[in-house]
Amino acid sequence: MDRVILHCDCNGFYASVEEMQQPALRQVPMAVAGDPDSRHGIILAKNELARRCGVQTAETIWQARCKCPELVCVPPHHELYRDLSRRINTLYLEYTDLVDPFGIDESFLDVTGSPALKRMTPPALADELRRRVRETYGVTISVGVSFCRVLAKLGSDYRKPDATTVIGRPELETLVWPLPVSALLYAGRRTTEALEAMGIRTIGQLAAADRLEVGCRLGKAGDQLWRYANGQDSERVRSWYEPRPLKSVGNGMTFRRDLTGEAALRPAVSALADQVAVRLRAHSVRCTTVQLQIKSPTFRTVQRQQKLAHATWLHRELTETAMALLRAHWSPAAPVRALTITAADLVPAAEAAEQADLFEDPAERARREKLSRLEDAVAGIRGRYGRGAISYGPGKQEK
Repeated sequence: MDRVILHCDCNGFYASVEEMQQPALRQVPMAVAGDPDSRHGIILAKNELARRCGVQTAETIWQARCKCPELVCVPPHHELYRDLSRRINTLYLEYTDLVDPFGIDESFLDVTGSPALKRMTPPALADELRRRVRETYGVTISVGVSFCRVLAKLGSDYRKPDATTVIGRPELETLVWPLPVSALLYAGRRTTEALEAMGIRTIGQLAAADRLEVGCRLGKAGDQLWRYANGQDSERVRSWYEPRPLKSVGNGMTFRRDLTGEAALRPAVSALADQVAVRLRAHSVRCTTVQLQIKSPTFRTVQRQQKLAHATWLHRELTETAMALLRAHWSPAAPVRALTITAADLVPAAEAAEQADLFEDPAERARREKLSRLEDAVAGIRGRYGRGAISYGPGKQEK
């Protein structure tokens, strides 16, 4: 028996919340955007009038106003968004405890065993959720109904706003397969370009392609997309009450002015690494991969990562790894607008207590142990006197 999975996606969520706070914004092209004076001038969301003018999410305010000179920009109010998101998910919990948020404005629901299905069909249940969210909170949602997560997600994207789309097994061939591959979850630009080079442009062409060839060309991601194209997705919908596993810890910073050169960038890298290290300790995890994202003033983005020889939560090791990535993948003369450091491939701290490597340099092992004791002492001081009681210097600049 097939599962009944819903994907509920709030339409223009940030913009809808702002319109509820200021109803006059419904009458003008409006976008939620960062503060240009703080160099966060990106469109985060827009209302329907702005969308009709061609305003797009993630473009700069300058680009948006070239298309729509009368565009009204308002700052984001993230606490309001988080609060409304919690309340909407609480409404979903009246139907099932299998409510799995997929971002602040969307959630998967597994209603297979919901008592509600004894009195209505799955599409009718989706329609009821749309009505209740609209009448209770003033926000519209689009709902995809299917037998697996990936097709439910595709269904909620298929028609917006305030619509229900059913994708059962009969619709897989008639509705899904004619769509472009980019409509599939996790089919990013590079993956889509790689598939296009193979002559695969639609989901149906991907479904009919040789699975081994796709997997050979694109690796695990290609095999996953092939299964998605064929409606093969067994990923479960987690309970709302189930603890979410921590997958990564990251911090980013957009600078008030562009930074150029190691002397200017190293203090920023050190500060970000410090924040990441504090959070790793707070969650009692260590990372085995460090990722660095670099953004230029023209919004060109480079993201690189480095696998570590051992799990760490040490500020100094995070800093040095990030700096090595910066030197290897960014020109010293090129200005930097923003940086993000992410600690990934996390392992519990207890499991990271490694045995001494017979081939590890004893001097290096002693250095790491000394560094660990030092950072333990810093954490202890902060725990007693507050975060501002002591901080790390940027360290030495490599010559």
